[in-house]
Amino acid sequence: MKIVLASNNKNKLREIREILDPLGFEVLSQSEAGADIEADENGKTFAENAYIKAKAAYDMTGLPVIADDSGLEVDALNGAPGIYSARYAPEGQRKARILEELKDVPDEKRGAAFTCCICYIDPEGTAHYFTGQCRGKIGYENRGTNGFGYDPIFMYGEKSFAEISAEEKNSVSHRAKALEQLKKFFKNSN
Repeated sequence: MKIVLASNNKNKLREIREILDPLGFEVLSQSEAGADIEADENGKTFAENAYIKAKAAYDMTGLPVIADDSGLEVDALNGAPGIYSARYAPEGQRKARILEELKDVPDEKRGAAFTCCICYIDPEGTAHYFTGQCRGKIGYENRGTNGFGYDPIFMYGEKSFAEISAEEKNSVSHRAKALEQLKKFFKNSN
């Protein structure tokens, strides 16, 4: 069965193919499926934004679609940046903004989570949701060179997400946990 990933992100595409190929799915990027669109992510939750992206690709292709929305939620910032993670500050300034906002926050109050919500729209057009979360805390400086986004300031144990291997991150990350739920859903649906 063909399924569209409502993204052209090569890393997401590789990760989702690795999980779904063994289950008999042919995963297409949205451009491979002929749905080169940028959906307006104006939802108020990760689930709403994932649905907006999935529905736009589903309407254009008529094929089942997977879309995700994710972000960093910092406890001391009342869950910010949350759904605005990619727009929290200009490119290259997002991590610095969070570190500055937390400069006087003690270690025990620096809790944070990466959250991911996947929306799967099935062949009949019904939406299904799968959410994963990885808890950690915000460090005091950028650490590590792996990963992307907020990874260098997100501490998972004694290391930042940018200091652990891709394999380790992909086994504990918010996206990995949401994808694992999606995989179970597909296995139970067959």
